[in-house]
Amino acid sequence: MILSGRSDFDRMIEEIQSLIIQEERALYSEKVIEEYHHPQNLGRMSESDTVGIVHGWCGDTMEIYLRVNGRRIVEATFMTDGCGPTVACGSKLTTMIHGMPIGKAGELTKEDLLTALDGLPEESVHCAELAVNTLQEAIANYCAQRHDGK
Repeated sequence: MILSGRSDFDRMIEEIQSLIIQEERALYSEKVIEEYHHPQNLGRMSESDTVGIVHGWCGDTMEIYLRVNGRRIVEATFMTDGCGPTVACGSKLTTMIHGMPIGKAGELTKEDLLTALDGLPEESVHCAELAVNTLQEAIANYCAQRHDGK
């Protein structure tokens, strides 16, 4: 049955979407919601200088690809099969490190990422740890390939 150009099904979907958004806002900051609904730098890089791939204890996997020029990160992308908070962490982290010296990027902590996202619920903090560990793996691989340390 269609009333006012909208079906009962359409109204039901709108109500469900509204409830989901309310629940998201109760759990996550606006920054987290924005990052996982509109992730930046999502995708594999075909000609990266290095990649880090880490399988988290939660079952999520993250990949971070870096392109480096003159010891600065000139491009960073990520891929994950993880949840919304994991996507948000990959998106925010790859944005944060763009243009950063590779050594300085390797010093970032999960706390730095959590601060940039205005926090995560306790049950999602491991997502920030996964992202930072994956970045550190990519940087370690880059340094090992060049045999020069950081």
